[in-house]
Amino acid sequence: MFSKILIANRGEIACRVIKTARRMGIATVAVYSDADARAPFVRMADEAVHIGPSPAAESYLVADKIIAACKQTGAEAVHPGYGFLSERTSFAEALAAEGIAFIGPPVNAIAAMGDKIESKKLAKEAGVNVVPGFVGEIEDTEHAVRISSEIGYPVMMKASAGGGGKGMRLAYTEQDVREGFEAVKREGLNSFGDDRVFIEKFILNPRHIEIQILGDQHGNILYLNERECSIQRRHQKVVEEAPSPFVTPAMRKAMGEQCVALARAVGYYSAGTVELIVSGADPTGESFYFLEMNTRLQVEHPVTEAITGIDLVEQMIRVAAGEKLALTQGDIGIDGWAIENRVYAEDPYRGFLPSTGRLVRYDPPVEGWTDDGTANGRRGVDGVRVDDGVFEGGEVSMFYDPMIAKLITWGETRDEAADLQIAALDAFEIEGLGHNIDFLSAIMQHPRFRSGELTTGFIAEEYPDGFEGAPLTEDLRGKLAALAGWLAIVRADRALQVSGGIDEHREPDYDWIVRLAGEDHAVSMDEEGEITVDGAVVPMEAEYTPGDRLIEAEMEDEMLAVQVVPTRSGFRLTARGGQHAASVLPARLAHLRQHMIEKVPPDLSKFLICPMPGLLVRLDVQEGDEVQPGQPLAVVEAMKMENILRAEKAAKVKKVNAQAGDSLAVDAVILELE
Repeated sequence: MFSKILIANRGEIACRVIKTARRMGIATVAVYSDADARAPFVRMADEAVHIGPSPAAESYLVADKIIAACKQTGAEAVHPGYGFLSERTSFAEALAAEGIAFIGPPVNAIAAMGDKIESKKLAKEAGVNVVPGFVGEIEDTEHAVRISSEIGYPVMMKASAGGGGKGMRLAYTEQDVREGFEAVKREGLNSFGDDRVFIEKFILNPRHIEIQILGDQHGNILYLNERECSIQRRHQKVVEEAPSPFVTPAMRKAMGEQCVALARAVGYYSAGTVELIVSGADPTGESFYFLEMNTRLQVEHPVTEAITGIDLVEQMIRVAAGEKLALTQGDIGIDGWAIENRVYAEDPYRGFLPSTGRLVRYDPPVEGWTDDGTANGRRGVDGVRVDDGVFEGGEVSMFYDPMIAKLITWGETRDEAADLQIAALDAFEIEGLGHNIDFLSAIMQHPRFRSGELTTGFIAEEYPDGFEGAPLTEDLRGKLAALAGWLAIVRADRALQVSGGIDEHREPDYDWIVRLAGEDHAVSMDEEGEITVDGAVVPMEAEYTPGDRLIEAEMEDEMLAVQVVPTRSGFRLTARGGQHAASVLPARLAHLRQHMIEKVPPDLSKFLICPMPGLLVRLDVQEGDEVQPGQPLAVVEAMKMENILRAEKAAKVKKVNAQAGDSLAVDAVILELE
């Protein structure tokens, strides 16, 4: 067994590998860029080596710097995590040349499966169903248009070396291909150093199912069940679960055996994943197609660990050290249900635009990774696990992936795991930048999600006009009104005490009017502390000290975590996937309500505003141009993704304020329209 390993990655996956290595008694080495100098994984590792500037192309993607760090520290092996160098054959070959073990698959397997074009050829030769498409070199945009027409729309354009949702565009028309082909090439080159693109038929109403593979260097290969990863946005996975609510035991066996055969055909070992696309219209589940094989560890591996009890990182290390698997296929079972939600730095209320900045407050529902490498186990604390690599006061940088943390829950049933997600998301505190916690909670509550009727079109179909928060149910409305009224009473009572106490001229207000979502509610508290809303008693027990951001209240025999931010007129209450403004007014002053003027937001429709900090890659118009609704105006790159900004209405370009190549701040005005 190795005595020291180096982790050629960053963030939560670096923390994840360090944690298992520590438990195994293996010393660890971290490598870090300028942006990560204060990151948790650097503190957690036994040693840390600085490898360069913040851009990944100048640090984490430079193999020579990783190898130099190994030599400097005496690391015997390298775990690549996912992304970066994890599927680079040249990196694995360079390590082998230096006598350093690669904690991953053999070079020939990376070469065979890491290239999406070549992997489809191999899969087809091995008798595996593949999605119809063009597998070969595409010369230019015109060639891409001809290929797409021959295949038949819709088609998917993918960077050959892509992954993680980057370098992918869905095209329904020839115009979509013309607009997106070059962007896919650029994203592939910027993120993976490879601008080759392939095009394939897009299967309508598909489910995304993947099979976890585990193999050793002695010819033993197992499948560790499946994961359902159908809920995606822009081809980036958002929610993953294991097992799938769609897959039957017979389907699981058929998929697993086929994936094992494919892995065996390329001489695979380590922990990898075969991704399949399944037609949701086929109830037999027999219409599944090979998409790709990711030869490295997947972001969503914790849900497999939760239902099998197997530490995949430990198995990767043992396999790389030459050990035989201590498991057989018969040892692999399914215990309970696990769901993973990816907490991203993006604002769902603003079209999911990337959000960068400082984490002014970061307090997950249970402790994530710690400096000594310990954390909650494979199933977490009471079924809740957090995998993270950030810290309060740290910064989410524009240089890397926008994922803040992974929230994993485990339960005896799917509903129990989903309910745990909702409760944990309510208690997950993040301030300082936009995040998608409300959106994740809304998905967990959505009737379609709860029914298991999932496709990769779920988000586009259920939120066609964007996200405005989860619906406010009547039950939650009453509880939030009660809480807002109680908070107003507590705040007013303490303000009286601080200012001199109660006398015959100053009595506390125990009757309030709470306006919530456009409706007024009468909230009162009697001498025994009992709260009533519109005359109905709402049983409630809670504690609050002004300044608290999270209140955990027991209301009607249910625990409800609510995040509270005081406002000029009351409170902003966040719970169950929605943010709700509650204005409060003493009942004795209710007659003043009609005189209060609500602020109307300014009209910004005549400006094209940069929605996030980023680089202006392209400007498609100039002063004097006439534009139509939906027409591309500019392209802004942020967090390795290109975002097309389009015209919202017909207009004429009055003034251009930025040029291609400019670095833009959030809300910077790119151009003005007449």
